[in-house]
Amino acid sequence: MGDLTIGDKILHVSAYFVLFSIWKLSFFLKAENNVSYKSIIIKIAVACIAFGMLIEVLQGTLTSYRQPDWLDVIANSTGVLIASILFLTFERPLKKVKN
Repeated sequence: MGDLTIGDKILHVSAYFVLFSIWKLSFFLKAENNVSYKSIIIKIAVACIAFGMLIEVLQGTLTSYRQPDWLDVIANSTGVLIASILFLTFERPLKKVKN
């Protein structure tokens, strides 16, 4: 496992918050009104978390100078969770802005 540094984990949380948010906004702006808002959030969250896990596995298997850190996966997932909660909380105002 890699060294636990708070700054690194904050960067992971922030990066995956931004990744989720950009992806969600792009789907939101292109989606038809009959597409389920919550199902898109779930699909994007699962994809982002799976991507973070894959990156950690590949980091440990394809490189000799990097090690997987499962605390990074937790930090990545935390960023996704925070973004998901915010998008769910502000669903109505976002839909009003879109329409």
